[in-house]
Formats: sequence, structure tokens, C-alpha cells
Amino acid sequence: MKRILVVALALALALSAAGAWAAETKTVRLGVTGSVYDELWAPAKALLAEQGINLEIIQFTDYVTPNRALDEGDIDLNAFQHRIYLNDELANRGYKISNIANTFVVPLNLYSIKIKTLDEIKDGDIIAIPNDPTNGGRAIKVLASSGLITLREGAGFNPTKDDIADYKVKVKIEELAANAIPAALPDITAGIINDTFAIDYGLKASDAVYADQAREKEYWNLIAAKTADLENPEKFALYKAVVDAYQSDVMKAHLADFYGGFFRPVGWDENLLAK
Repeated sequence: MKRILVVALALALALSAAGAWAAETKTVRLGVTGSVYDELWAPAKALLAEQGINLEIIQFTDYVTPNRALDEGDIDLNAFQHRIYLNDELANRGYKISNIANTFVVPLNLYSIKIKTLDEIKDGDIIAIPNDPTNGGRAIKVLASSGLITLREGAGFNPTKDDIADYKVKVKIEELAANAIPAALPDITAGIINDTFAIDYGLKASDAVYADQAREKEYWNLIAAKTADLENPEKFALYKAVVDAYQSDVMKAHLADFYGGFFRPVGWDENLLAK
């Protein structure tokens, strides 16, 4: 009942927010990883500015810090991760963080500056994958779908190198920090690189040696908030305004052209704040 009353009050605040926020600018600090997010969020930021809301983009250089910063209150929201990564963080670090909106799904592709096709990969070649558990597991599945490896029967949703049953080519899989893989490309044969780091390095989806085919819901990216903040009617209304600005027709048109549709909108019909 308390939550219902909070939501009702928040919605009422949202209806009158334009006038109130016009008188006093409110700032929402949004944590992201990768300079691409400045341009990606630009239309939503402009929509929010019309309502008197200043969306301040806070850049982080890794995937570990943004959730800690959110949990500790150093930022208000973050938008850098997919569902399975957030779930892993909640389970292992005890953060009180909630998914409040779906944003997009992107591929986790295999890139190289040394080869053009999978057929060029040979025994002894080094392939780098992210060393965090969730992106590492997804990378292992990308290698399996490419045919370079096969996984043992019964491998879980998030496999590790121990789940590899056979190597079609005897490659060496090296685990590196996700943000370090682009810079390592001159020293390895190929690497599986997260979208923001690939874009920051100047790579395009069309440059991929192999394109990721996975579109599972667990890989949908999201906007996260500190769970306790959602009990505050004013913050709830403010965060709802951010979600609405992101999941707008203006943003949908923007994403259709942004990096050739690299970021595909998904799950915008799910009202996670209502839950």
C-alpha cells in the first residue's frame, strides 16, 4: 500500500513537474562508460532541459565503479550495463539497485586488425575476451556460435573456459579487462569487444570479423537507480521524466541512425517503474 501511495504521488508530481522544474533547474547525474553516451543521450538531454532538468553525464572508465558510485549516492542513475551484469553485481556485492527501464541491445562482436575472416585464425593465435564473469560468459558463447569452439553438454547460461569441450582451432583465450582489449589488438589476433569501447576505439559493427547473434533478454541494457530513491516521490518523478525522455519518439529516430543502428531499442513497452 505504501508503494502504491508513493507511485500515485510521484505521478501527480510528474504532471506538475514542468512548471515546478522550470522555476528551479534540477540536476540528475547519470553514470556511463564510454564517450559515445554523450552523443547517444543528446536528444533525451535536450528534452529534459525543456522541462528544467539538467542531465549531467558522468563518465567512468570501467564497469566496476558505476554501480558502486550509484549505491553510495555519488550519482543518481547509471546506464551502462545489461541485466545479467546487474544481477551478478547485486548477488556478489550486495548493492541495493533497481532496473527502472530498458534501453537497447547491442552485439558483442569479434574484432581484429590482423585478419578479415574466421578462416584466417590458426593454431596458437590469441583471442582476448572480457575478464568480468558476465561479459566473459557471453564472449565464450560468441566463440561457440562462431564455430571456433564447442561447449560441453550442460554448460550454463554464463559459461567459462572450463566449459569448452573442444577447440576447432587451438587458439589461446586470454582474459583481459574489457576496456583494455581495443588497445591490445596489435598484440593479439582478435578480441571480443564491448560496444562502447569498440566505438571509442573507432571500430564499427561492420568491421567485425564475426558478428554476435545473441538477443536474449538478459543482454538488454538498462537504466538503474538506487532502490531507496524510488521511495522518494520527488526523485521518483524526476527519474520517470528521464525514462520518458529516453523512451521517446525523438530517441527512437535518433537510435535508428546512430552508428548505423548499432544500438537497437528494446523493451520500451515494459513499464518497470510501475512494478
